[in-house]
Amino acid sequence: MKKILPALAFVPMFAFQSFASDLPTASTPFNYHVDNFADIEVLRYEVPDFNSLSLQQKKMIYYLTQAAQEGRDIIWDQNGKYNLRLRPVLEYIYENYNGPKDSKDFKEFEKYLKQVWFGNGIYHHYSNDKFTPGFSEDFFIEQFAAVPEESLKLKNGESRENLKNLLMKVIFDPTFMPKKVCQDGTKDVVAESAGNLYGEGVTQEEVEAYFNALKKADDPTPVSYGLNSRVVKKDGKIQEEVYHLNGLYGPAIAKIIYWLDMAKSVAENDAQKAYITKLIDYYVTGDLRLFDEYSILWAEDTASEVDFVNGFIESYNDPLGMTGSWESYVNFKNKEASARTEAISSNAQWFEDHSPINPIYRKPEVKGVSAKVITASFLGGDAFPATAIGINLPNANWIRSTHGSKSVTLENITEAYSKASVGNGFNEEFVIDKSTSDWMDKWLYITDMLHTDLHECLGHASGRLAPGVDQDALKEHGSTLEEARADLFALYYLPDAKLQEIGVLEEPDAYKAEYYKYMLNGLMTQLNRIELGKDVEEAHMRNRQLIAKWVLEKGKKDKVVELVKRNGKTYVKINDYKKMRDLLGQLLAEIQRIKSEGDYKAGNELVQKYAVKIDPKLHKEVLDRYSHLDIPPYRGFVNPIYNVVKDDKGEIIDITLDYTEDYPTQMLRLSKEFSNL
Repeated sequence: MKKILPALAFVPMFAFQSFASDLPTASTPFNYHVDNFADIEVLRYEVPDFNSLSLQQKKMIYYLTQAAQEGRDIIWDQNGKYNLRLRPVLEYIYENYNGPKDSKDFKEFEKYLKQVWFGNGIYHHYSNDKFTPGFSEDFFIEQFAAVPEESLKLKNGESRENLKNLLMKVIFDPTFMPKKVCQDGTKDVVAESAGNLYGEGVTQEEVEAYFNALKKADDPTPVSYGLNSRVVKKDGKIQEEVYHLNGLYGPAIAKIIYWLDMAKSVAENDAQKAYITKLIDYYVTGDLRLFDEYSILWAEDTASEVDFVNGFIESYNDPLGMTGSWESYVNFKNKEASARTEAISSNAQWFEDHSPINPIYRKPEVKGVSAKVITASFLGGDAFPATAIGINLPNANWIRSTHGSKSVTLENITEAYSKASVGNGFNEEFVIDKSTSDWMDKWLYITDMLHTDLHECLGHASGRLAPGVDQDALKEHGSTLEEARADLFALYYLPDAKLQEIGVLEEPDAYKAEYYKYMLNGLMTQLNRIELGKDVEEAHMRNRQLIAKWVLEKGKKDKVVELVKRNGKTYVKINDYKKMRDLLGQLLAEIQRIKSEGDYKAGNELVQKYAVKIDPKLHKEVLDRYSHLDIPPYRGFVNPIYNVVKDDKGEIIDITLDYTEDYPTQMLRLSKEFSNL
């Protein structure tokens, strides 16, 4: 629950800093665009300054990229129990189809496969809805008949016909397992979710009772129960299938361990070697106490330049917010840009002490808050192809309070999003006037980056739970409310003179660019990501709408923010930025109280009132206006290829980057080289 996803892009027309190495020359500009299909654009990102790293660091990055790919099948299986049955069938058909490539059925089949690749399974990565095929059942039946036995992965006693009928149901029946994650608190969110984190017949009540029996209210160092397991029912009893070397996902975990061990052999220092060793021990045993020990060591290592995340981390895909999806990030420090985040993190206590929340929920001593700007060098698992732009870990509240946390901002990913979007017509269509647009062109990039820095570095690290409060008390709303809390913290401090004092922002009114973008996105433009007639589902989108709608309503009397009509179009108009900041502070105080006290009832009321429902007229207007622009609602990435250069003795003498691989080629190669389950 500690990462920030990119909003629907508002892109200022600013000048970007240039990078000294690893980039094409001015005469051969880097090509960010890779593919377009459905509501998605696939980009590539640059890894600047890779050539400036030592050979030891390059080796470590290479080994970690291999580990990041070995876990691919894990996230596919977590996202749906039939994903790994379907993928090889779809890929065989795609590669061996010998009919007309311009036929409607094949084009729709290709689009469907690209969507499935992007979602790491049959569900949309944001809406959680099952993809709808545009090709016919007859087309699939005909193509399935040509798929050889080795591509079907038939189980004992299973016939081709049985598998065909199952996959037909998976693909074409809209009522069969329709939504990956159900967040409707009026339903059994476990039973109604189609993700593969719970076994058949398991209910929400049973899961909550099982874990509540394990938890101790007075435990000062509670483990993150359920983080690395699938909860199933056997012989009528609830039990866990733990993810570890000799348990669930063992074959993939064995490969991950191999490459982590290789990375350990070239670790930069003893601290890094120690936490990699502890991570391997955790993977071997599945012992969550070892994961906590690893997390502490990882958070305390601020000296290493190369860094990574690898494991079962974020719980967005669990309707109860407990089980971690497998993911991996590989990165190295952007030293120049990190001066900004280091200035912020070194003043963490000041920000905590001046937060507008109830003082009893402030941390009296902020410990171990570190932050840096990183260059993402590889994305894996749930972080690929769609990725966050900022991360704050560990997630365990007691570790954050006692040992601190580590925040990163993925600046080269943000730049890739932005550079690929220049000149897309967004400003002219949605921003209320030229002066506002010009101000955003000038200041949005830095304030957007600062928002990410403050959100990750301080927002998630701020505040504390009241004694005895369960960190899972907010259930299905935990992710939404936590993201809202971090966003509000960042938004509240963007106008503060402290940012000028510590030298990270020169213009006192620069924050207005981010305030306007945030309200515009939360009230209007993110609706382009949602099908007309549906609710807001994804936690980050719910968070943004909750904040924007709450501010709009609470500031209505004083016309702090308005939705106004001009020439038949709706625009956001902010009349009083200072009062808007006051409102943000009030909402921050309330959401911190909700989290600190574990007040599920109040949190549920906030989410249901402000975060979920959409005005259908405004929604249709936004979709209509976007239809005239070439702006895909969602974006993700292909990874660069890391090529190993060896000498005559077989020793690695260099690692080079290749940015030329296209989207289908990369996805098919991953399936061929990293199918471990």
